[in-house]
Amino acid sequence: MSRTPLTRSHPPAANIRVTLKDVASVAGVSAMTVSRVLNAPDTISAATVARVREAIASTGYVPNSAAKALRSSKSRLIAAVLPTLTGSVFLDTIGALTAALAQRGYQLMVGQSGYSAIGEDQLITDIISRRPDGIVLTGVVHTDEGRRRLLASGIPIVETWDLTPEPLDVLIGFSHEAVGREVSRFLVGKGRKRLALIGGDDVRSKRRWNAFAKSARALGADAPVARFVPAPTTLAHGRETLRALLDDAPDIDAIFCSSDALALGVLIEARAQGIDVPKRLAVVGFGDLNFSAQLDPALTTVRIDGPRIGELAAHCIVTRALGEPLDERIIDVGFTIVEREST
Repeated sequence: MSRTPLTRSHPPAANIRVTLKDVASVAGVSAMTVSRVLNAPDTISAATVARVREAIASTGYVPNSAAKALRSSKSRLIAAVLPTLTGSVFLDTIGALTAALAQRGYQLMVGQSGYSAIGEDQLITDIISRRPDGIVLTGVVHTDEGRRRLLASGIPIVETWDLTPEPLDVLIGFSHEAVGREVSRFLVGKGRKRLALIGGDDVRSKRRWNAFAKSARALGADAPVARFVPAPTTLAHGRETLRALLDDAPDIDAIFCSSDALALGVLIEARAQGIDVPKRLAVVGFGDLNFSAQLDPALTTVRIDGPRIGELAAHCIVTRALGEPLDERIIDVGFTIVEREST
């Protein structure tokens, strides 16, 4: 069945796919000229570029990026895997990664693994089948099968939010063990001796806990206690767990929370119970979210430079995708304990 050719006076009908040839007809140029305007506008006169772009706007034409990717063997697509899309601590990283990739002509596709090794494996398999130009992962703990698939894919990989001496490819993060040690030193240095941790039941949170407990004992504090809740952690988890923790260990004088959301819940519950923070109970969070400095009392927390992780990840993944060398394959962005009124 034929259709009326598109012209300036005949816009596309509903549900009719507009093609590059249609744009050429509206602009009064050849299909090759439209292609050159899309891919190399500097080689075409400004007047022709303007006319073609006007035709593109009037027809609603969207170039077929999949076809272009097949021709160039590049998708201009980067995939990122997060444990959760609701965890605020990762949002700055994803925002910076998205913006930095866009500046380089790449788009970001984000998937959620759900703090599950099986979920990550399934997601990785799906991502690899779509052949992105790069994959950005959260953490360095993957199943053996997941590692094999990632390495066999030949796709550049950047792992983030962790450290290991043996990354899959490129790694940008910080030491969770160092975070645990430094928070325990900070609290013991404040005269706190009966420490506790409320954390998510994910691998990175538990690594912080192990280092936190070991360091506290070495510094002469009582053996710390811990309570773990399902990740991603919430304000409600903080309130509920503080109540249970005080029933079992009423003499604790400091709590390290694996997220600022948990710490907020602890602060709310402490106030509800008439517990003075920081005189009776010191509270430390993790993440330095945008509300942490505005709380009453303002929350002492561990700040991670999420935007820098995102920007560095974009630089590294695009550099690797282009086959260019990197000066460093492991980048430690460190962390900072931001001291405020809650301690």
